[in-house]
Amino acid sequence: MYTLIEFAAVISGALYGVLLARRHEMDFVGVFSLAFLVAFGGGTLRDLFLDRHPLFWIENSHYAVIVFVLALITSILPQLPDRVEHLLSIPDALGLGLFSLAGALAALDFGTTLFIAAILGVVTGTFGGVMADIVCNRVPSLFRNAPLYATCSFTGCWLLFLLRALNVELVYALPSALVFIVGFRMLALKYNWRLPAAKPHQSCRDSQGPGTGRAEP
Repeated sequence: MYTLIEFAAVISGALYGVLLARRHEMDFVGVFSLAFLVAFGGGTLRDLFLDRHPLFWIENSHYAVIVFVLALITSILPQLPDRVEHLLSIPDALGLGLFSLAGALAALDFGTTLFIAAILGVVTGTFGGVMADIVCNRVPSLFRNAPLYATCSFTGCWLLFLLRALNVELVYALPSALVFIVGFRMLALKYNWRLPAAKPHQSCRDSQGPGTGRAEP
């Protein structure tokens, strides 16, 4: 079950990276690099934090081959239709759920506490996208007041832990937590659910000087 979740996560992450690269009109090198970052970035950080060797995508070397082939095929396709832009949220949400759960399970297998496992689940699920956003010269959505992202991952990991504590079989607990994360993320995007953001004090705005602060309505 874990292997299946991880494999599906790699495919979803690579697909999101491919679509994002095509949106920015990158060539094959750019498409593969972005797909590689999204598919392996978060899991690599998790493995480094856990001092887990070899890294998961080196241990399963066929993952990199699959990402390479996927990037190659999509790079030679003609220009994707504009409606594909709207599909980015689907592999994004699916990859978030799959990677988060895979990361949390890997951390638990390594002997971490539940809280650390949930944190590493979030790292696994989100930091591939963070790296891709940085490469695309965008402020990562994880670090700005954007629709809920890490929150979906964190709560989904705890749902998985709760179901397992209630002796729900993993074959049922994993799909349930996955549906929760994906559904939560899609609803957050649709209804623009956000965490409250801290607003700078008026004195801080004034100290920025004219023309540097946010324009008032």
